[in-house]
Amino acid sequence: MDMTAQIKKNLISRIKDSKDLKFLKALQTIFDTSEQALYPLSPEQERSISKGRKQIKNGQFSSNESVISETREWLKKK
Repeated sequence: MDMTAQIKKNLISRIKDSKDLKFLKALQTIFDTSEQALYPLSPEQERSISKGRKQIKNGQFSSNESVISETREWLKKK
C-alpha cells in the first residue's frame, strides 16, 4: 500500500472512531478551506498558469541554478 493510501486509511479510521465534536468540526473547517481557492484568479491569470503548466510538461523551463547564474552574469554587466 502506498503512503497516500495508508494515510487516508488511518485518517478514515480515526474520524470514524472519534466522538470529539470540536475535533470533527476542526477537520471539517480544514476540508472546507482546502477546497476553496486561496486567491481568486482572473481568467487571464488562469490562462497564464495553464500555459506555464503546459510549458513545464513539455520541458520548456530553466533550472533554478541556471536562472541564478544568468542573473548574476546580467548584474555584472550593469
